[in-house]
Amino acid sequence: MGKGNGRSKTKNKTETIKKRSIYVYLPSEEMVEEWKDLAKKSGVSISKFVQEHVLNSLSQELGEDFVSRRDLKKQLRACEEENRRLNAEVRKLEALVEKLEAELRRYRLRMFESEDIRRIDPELIALFRRRKFVRSDELLSLLKISPRDSTSVRSINKQIESLERYGLLEPEPNGWRWLG
Repeated sequence: MGKGNGRSKTKNKTETIKKRSIYVYLPSEEMVEEWKDLAKKSGVSISKFVQEHVLNSLSQELGEDFVSRRDLKKQLRACEEENRRLNAEVRKLEALVEKLEAELRRYRLRMFESEDIRRIDPELIALFRRRKFVRSDELLSLLKISPRDSTSVRSINKQIESLERYGLLEPEPNGWRWLG
């Protein structure tokens, strides 16, 4: 590209700007400064500020559904606040669900504390069937049981011992293999 092309692009751009420009004469210099300050506070150029306000006014006159920047900002703030509130509520509900699920697991596991093979937690059997091999260091997390829940841990250990006695599980150095 030569120098001539760069100048013609600049000239074309200048021509385009001139064709898209209008001049507005306000009644006072104070009004000019006031509008510039308002535009600055809105975070837009004076040109964008005037465009938005003229479009807003015209849309209102024509009965169109134009929403002003100010109204959009209000709506956005309201939506953001509602989103924060709903997210906080979701976090509370998730914590409650997690707590209730842990409590339910504890109650269910109490049913299986006997060594009777008919009293094995179906979730435990399903886990071994599905995985074929379960490592001892991942068993509790797969069952969503806290290692600090000693009652549940004891119950799981008793059930595993029963499954081993009946030949359904084979202990290995780092876990159990399902044989059933």
